[in-house]
Amino acid sequence: MKIVNRNEELLRDALSCIPQPSSSRTSLASCNKLIRFEDISAAAFKIQCGVQKTPCMYSRLSKQYGMDIYLKREFLQYTGSVKERGVLYLLMSLPQDQQRKGVIVASDSNFSMAVAYHASELHIPVFLIMSTNTAPARLKMCREYGATVISYGTTAKDSQVHARRLAQENAYLYLEEEDSAVYLSGLGTVGLEIYEQVPKLDAVIFPAGGHCGLLAGSAAALKHLNPHISVIGVESESFPVLQESLKAGHPSEDQACNNHNFYGDVSGVCFGNNSLQLTGKLVDKVVAVREEDILISMLRLLEYERATVDAEGAIGLAALVAGKLPELKGKRVAVVICSGNLELHLLRQCIAHALTLDNRVCRFSLVISDCPGDVSKLLEILAREEARVLEIKQERTFVTSELSTVEVICTVETRDMIHTAQLRNALLERYPTTAWTER
Repeated sequence: MKIVNRNEELLRDALSCIPQPSSSRTSLASCNKLIRFEDISAAAFKIQCGVQKTPCMYSRLSKQYGMDIYLKREFLQYTGSVKERGVLYLLMSLPQDQQRKGVIVASDSNFSMAVAYHASELHIPVFLIMSTNTAPARLKMCREYGATVISYGTTAKDSQVHARRLAQENAYLYLEEEDSAVYLSGLGTVGLEIYEQVPKLDAVIFPAGGHCGLLAGSAAALKHLNPHISVIGVESESFPVLQESLKAGHPSEDQACNNHNFYGDVSGVCFGNNSLQLTGKLVDKVVAVREEDILISMLRLLEYERATVDAEGAIGLAALVAGKLPELKGKRVAVVICSGNLELHLLRQCIAHALTLDNRVCRFSLVISDCPGDVSKLLEILAREEARVLEIKQERTFVTSELSTVEVICTVETRDMIHTAQLRNALLERYPTTAWTER
């Protein structure tokens, strides 16, 4: 497919002033060039047999947020991430002699998992250097994809130094996630698919943050096809690296992420001038959301869509959950759910925390007389109010009130905020000293 219009000039302007990287690292930085719509179309044709054409489906959340929401389910890719699109096109574009020699990556990210899988599928030798702190499940998964995985060093920097040394000694190509035109073109195929799948689109929402190649590449495709479609990026308030970089005019490295396990690939800074210039020229808006909004978004996707996603996958919907985009009310909006790689123990923590934030799990304490039947009366009230008891404890030793009393600490689950308020009023009416644990 080839569609030519005046937006070709816009794409050329976006990259016309980008300096070529001066780094001598063994990577694909030297392959940076103008990204054109034809590049994205060529990438779509070349990778069509290697990645999923994921569905973009109408969401049951639409009525709740007052707009027609379509979810682009990129977490359904084989490795659970949209990064496969860019990685596959990047690997297929390597010279044959380099494919024979192999590639090496130093990361525990979605990018490295995509390299592990697709390099193995293309019969390219692939080596992954990961720190000793990498989750065992991720190490196991990459080995099952077919990569040779080596644990080295206690930090990501240690792994990177070791990988670069091995690349130099063995003529491997050292790969890291960057914004070469090849990689961006592969990621931009998401924009093509959304445009084909959802007619009369008003806006598309993408994750942004430290990894904005998906946002930049897809914006290039969408703005070429229809300049009236709003392209919106969403990042975390904790480290608004993209907004800071756009203000400064160059990639900012002042923001740091103190919760890498939760934020994953949207943390840190890895985009270059190509992504930044494209974003500045083609993206209509970049907004930031709180961690609480991301957690609620993860909960909504799990309950309404049966989609188990990570922070990167949920951050786009979080902008709608937080009411950051009121101008989209009544519009037709696509949201890219780009990743679903969350460790199980962290998933449990996220859902538990999200339920408390959503006022559906609450805790209270009250003091009652230590007489037979008094706890039963409390449970009767909870049953009448249809609250589900998750945990109940009785404390006698450290109670500061009368000797014949007992402190009851209870954790319950409710339907929603209104139900929680009703329960609270019922308890305060019977037990005026009831104390609620504030979240």
